[in-house]
Amino acid sequence: MDTATLLTFLFFIFMLSMVLGCEIISKVPSTLHTPLMSGSNAISGITIVGALIAAGVAGDDTLSVVLGTMAVALATINVVGGYLVTDRMLAMFKKKEPKERK
Repeated sequence: MDTATLLTFLFFIFMLSMVLGCEIISKVPSTLHTPLMSGSNAISGITIVGALIAAGVAGDDTLSVVLGTMAVALATINVVGGYLVTDRMLAMFKKKEPKERK
């Protein structure tokens, strides 16, 4: 398979996944959107591992080190944000303790 055919095939897969992702996300009810998205942000942990490997194996390739470092930073922000949203959402369902009267 030559390079042009491979790039065309990969571009087709990318576009197909974008359309499919938009269709799936648009079908999720708004009440489930936040819990699903905050939970799925933990998948960015896999991105962190991959980015650490990419940045560490790069050696003298400056572009790979910079892109790997940026990927680690952005994936970390995504993971932490997902857990913060989940924690805030779960706090809404906790019972409030009654105030003690004097």
